[in-house]
Amino acid sequence: MRKPTRQGVLDAAASIGAILPATPLLPVEIGGVRLHVKAESLQPVGAFKIRGGWWRLSNLSDEEKARGVVAVSSGNHAQGVAWAARRLGIDAAIVMPRNAPKVKLEATRALGAEIVLYDRPGEDRDEVAAREVAARGATLVHAFGDPWVIEGQGSAGIEIGRQLGRAPSRLVVCCGGGGLAAGLALACPDSAIHVVEPQGWDMVGQALEAGEIVRVGANPPSTICDALQPDATKPINLDVLRDRAEPGVTVTDEEVRAAQRFAFTHLNLVVEPGGAAALAAALAGKVPLDEDTVIMVTGGNTDADSFAETLRAN
Repeated sequence: MRKPTRQGVLDAAASIGAILPATPLLPVEIGGVRLHVKAESLQPVGAFKIRGGWWRLSNLSDEEKARGVVAVSSGNHAQGVAWAARRLGIDAAIVMPRNAPKVKLEATRALGAEIVLYDRPGEDRDEVAAREVAARGATLVHAFGDPWVIEGQGSAGIEIGRQLGRAPSRLVVCCGGGGLAAGLALACPDSAIHVVEPQGWDMVGQALEAGEIVRVGANPPSTICDALQPDATKPINLDVLRDRAEPGVTVTDEEVRAAQRFAFTHLNLVVEPGGAAALAAALAGKVPLDEDTVIMVTGGNTDADSFAETLRAN
């Protein structure tokens, strides 16, 4: 498989910059330290996944575009791929769990993608996707284990460097499979990378510690971070992050909810649980902070009822 590169990240940033405005870098104070939040929740699809979706699909050959694409996602990658597919005139089928948030299912359909549902837990989403790819002759656009997707996500790091006027000292990153973290590691080679995952779903953190792929256990705990629940990372992500990322940290549901409330109160941002994980780690004192730290707020696709409940629970 082709390996993602920093040049690829730079090329992705140029391509993405031609069609999308940069998301804001917002100042915020945490524990007496003034630092910044990268508000990827303000992307047109409400998440950073639009970057990887665009870069992957725009690099398909004409023949591949004609055959269409298949993606697997709980919602944010789905919308990123669907948005890019519609703009490029490509058919897209998205394998999504039946229990994905309704707002994400509806938004993906609204972008014109076909949805193929599977049961989570119970069915292997990669097997479902493989069947769809075989039946359609389509190209699989993996949510994180794809070199172009990794490069596309890393474009956020190029933006951050330009906006900050220097390389960030550290990037605190919400982490599912490690696509964004790997992309940022390539984009910002001198910055510390802190991956933050839900408690019990720290497959990237455990893989970094073990030096090999670690799969989630048989009975993983529930988490409100629906966007951060891959069974395992992929070798391509681990290869980039090995010797680059700091030891992973985990956050609890309550810490995530507190971060959602903080973002709403202090930044005027609506942030979904998975998009608030990095901020949760910063607020809980689980990662070091300085004035050149940038915290990734990665998604805002949450329904009104659950978000209102989170705000009322304060």
